[in-house]
Amino acid sequence: MTIQFNMIQSIGLAVIFLLVGKAVKSNIPLFSKYAIPSPVIGGLIFSIVHMILRQSNIAVFEFDTTLQTFFQTMFFCTVGFNASLKMLKVGGKQILIFLLIATVLAVLQNVLAVGLAEFVGINPLLALLTASPALTGGHGTSAAVAPSIEALGYPEALTVALTAATFGLIAGSFLGSPMANRLIVKNNLVNKKKSQLSNEDDFDLSIIDTKKTMLDTNKISMAFFQILIAMALGTYLTDALNSFVGKWFAGVTFPAYIGSMLVAAVIRNISDNSTILKSPLEEIEVVGEVSLNLFLGMALITLKLWHLVDLALPMLILLLAQCALMYFYGMFVSYRLMGKNYDSAVMVAGLTGFAMGSTSNAMANMNSVTEKYLYSKTAFFIVPIVGALFIDFINIGIIYGFIAFLS
Repeated sequence: MTIQFNMIQSIGLAVIFLLVGKAVKSNIPLFSKYAIPSPVIGGLIFSIVHMILRQSNIAVFEFDTTLQTFFQTMFFCTVGFNASLKMLKVGGKQILIFLLIATVLAVLQNVLAVGLAEFVGINPLLALLTASPALTGGHGTSAAVAPSIEALGYPEALTVALTAATFGLIAGSFLGSPMANRLIVKNNLVNKKKSQLSNEDDFDLSIIDTKKTMLDTNKISMAFFQILIAMALGTYLTDALNSFVGKWFAGVTFPAYIGSMLVAAVIRNISDNSTILKSPLEEIEVVGEVSLNLFLGMALITLKLWHLVDLALPMLILLLAQCALMYFYGMFVSYRLMGKNYDSAVMVAGLTGFAMGSTSNAMANMNSVTEKYLYSKTAFFIVPIVGALFIDFINIGIIYGFIAFLS
């Protein structure tokens, strides 16, 4: 029996299981500890039930994913609003170095996965989904990139991408704090830090503080208006980019949200340097969180877990290789380039958190380290700016560069 859900019914079911995920997360501390998103928890529950019903020849569900595409574009549009050149300037040289470190890591993640693809016996495009789309990008980016791979003939792409992203969240939490702890203990960094406290970098943390403001209808409306304008203009830009790229790479197309991200970035930077146009950034962030949850909720209920049967072992090998890369890159590259001091050790924990999962994991890793030792103003300034504001934007370009090359 096939049960079909129309556009409204599909998003409604996604929200129901998103709320189920929230309830499960609030009652099982393990999910909160590893920052597993509620839509992922609820969506996996539904997907497991769907797989059991399908394998038992009882029922198959089909969904209209129109609103998934809409909320996906809306979320990545809000990511574009984070791309502030003014923020980079405030952070100075250290921000740029750390952003470069994170960018190179994203490239290496993809190189490693593609390089091992033949060894584990899967197509390089599927292997790519276990790399920076899932790890540096997380669930949002991996779910957004997967349809581009599916369109090239790989129906299991979404399942691979979201499974890898979930693995990354857990692995990033397991690796980050112990890596920083080893560096701190081995190099006696706490005592060195204490002797240098008077020379600590003077960062203005207010620039990244979360502010609580009164509910303002005008600001909320303006947030939606600017996002929707960026989404609309972005469709034209995406079409232009696809027309241009199509001349060089046959069959390769950018998803609809690429243009919206770029237009949003332009609006943000005009806002930063103008008194005429102001973007309500807090409200845009809220819209981004809501649209991400709805987009992920839709993506997870359409997950086809039966596709993992033949891919489980190859994926495990690829993901363990990514863990090894993260360990050596964090311990021997990031730590050294950021100064070989206490702050750079704490930033290793942060880099591991967002390069394997999410910025939430990064902050949790750094909190774990600094609660044991000393607070790091430098780390808590630099890591959120790179992990939450810039790397997702850059990672999209890296991913589609690899897709174009591989296809």
